[in-house]
Amino acid sequence: MIAMPINKEMHQRIDRQTHRMAKAERQRPTLLRHTVFLGTLGLLFVLPVVGGAYLGRWIDSLISGYSIRWTMSLIILGIVLGIVNVYLFIRES
Repeated sequence: MIAMPINKEMHQRIDRQTHRMAKAERQRPTLLRHTVFLGTLGLLFVLPVVGGAYLGRWIDSLISGYSIRWTMSLIILGIVLGIVNVYLFIRES
């Protein structure tokens, strides 16, 4: 009778360790995972900057005369938004 609880406890301990090892293996960082992570960070930063540049250039083309005021302002806003995007993404993951 004493052998049963010890055997049962040992099986539970082995199961817990097996689950921990499987979880660690699934979450192990790989080269592909790092590449995707860095690519995502790049897109999160670059897209607001490029979008701001295009939008600013379009608004400046609607105004008569030569002006880059909106273009520069929206590029700077895009940089700020890109930094915030990257910060929030890193903090979440």
